[in-house]
Amino acid sequence: MNPGDYNQSEFDARAREWDKNKIHTDRSVAIAAAMKEMMPLKHSMKALEYGAGTGILSFLLKDEFDEIILMDNSKEMIQVCQGKARYFQTNHITPLLFDLEHHDFDGKFDIIYNQMVLHHVSGIQGIFDKFYTLLNPGGYLAIADLYTEDGSFHGPDAKVHLGFEPDLLIDRLKQKGFNNATYKTCFTVKRDTGKEYPVFLLVAQK
Repeated sequence: MNPGDYNQSEFDARAREWDKNKIHTDRSVAIAAAMKEMMPLKHSMKALEYGAGTGILSFLLKDEFDEIILMDNSKEMIQVCQGKARYFQTNHITPLLFDLEHHDFDGKFDIIYNQMVLHHVSGIQGIFDKFYTLLNPGGYLAIADLYTEDGSFHGPDAKVHLGFEPDLLIDRLKQKGFNNATYKTCFTVKRDTGKEYPVFLLVAQK
């Protein structure tokens, strides 16, 4: 299983249509609200959204931080982010085409956040190591993702993690050196089939 190789070309192909799906915006609105509730966000923070996609979450949070890096390894997603940055005239938001899972990045941040990204990452501990290195002391990590599911969210051919048990993720984060970890259910994805997929937001501090 190598989730990190999952469908980069598919994400490229879907980038222009991504924001038209209302569930993507609704989910991001809920996650942004939970982030504000669970962490003391400050304008002085330098933020990194890892796996930013089209940047829906970060543009919802654009007035919360002085500087935001939108990092993604999909060229088309980053191009959408660049168009949004021009449209909103957000000079403090910088879209960046970069594959953090396979390359090291030179930078420091006060908060790193991602949504629905971790289940696409093959090396979970490796990316946790990089998050820890990139965070300033006292910095926050926020992960929004699916609880463990039966594989029906993406379908049988998708090479992804089938969600997570947040308590197990917290154990791995503590082993790395993170503290003050907590989580809550922040959203539920409801499909036309009647199936529901709850989403958690997990927050930890370096």
